[in-house]
Amino acid sequence: MSEATRVHTDQAPEAIGPYSQAMRLGDLVFTAGQIALDPDTMEITGSDVAAQTDRVLRNLQAILQEAGAGIDSILKTTVYLADMEDFAAMNEVYATKFGTHRPARSTVEVSRLPKDVLVEIDAIAFARK
Repeated sequence: MSEATRVHTDQAPEAIGPYSQAMRLGDLVFTAGQIALDPDTMEITGSDVAAQTDRVLRNLQAILQEAGAGIDSILKTTVYLADMEDFAAMNEVYATKFGTHRPARSTVEVSRLPKDVLVEIDAIAFARK
């Protein structure tokens, strides 16, 4: 069995706790949940769920790229929403980013997210390198 390796890129926010941006084991990449942090400033970007979802997905894309994967190789995502009323707006941005690729997904409403953001997303992907 392969050894798990840490994935890190400066193109995504630093972890804000004792965890990695992602871990890779063999051809699988498991990302930490990403929130709408700008990797340069480490400040939250976007005041609505659409803008925050866009930033989150760009963060995920940067991490996955570092691991040899991409948006089109995501197998499963979990979306955490602070308010399920934001589902349609999040889903519109999500659909645009994923195009015809349709990974499995779970979406749940939670009582609170880190830094009081509106959305957090994590992913499991297949890495090609």
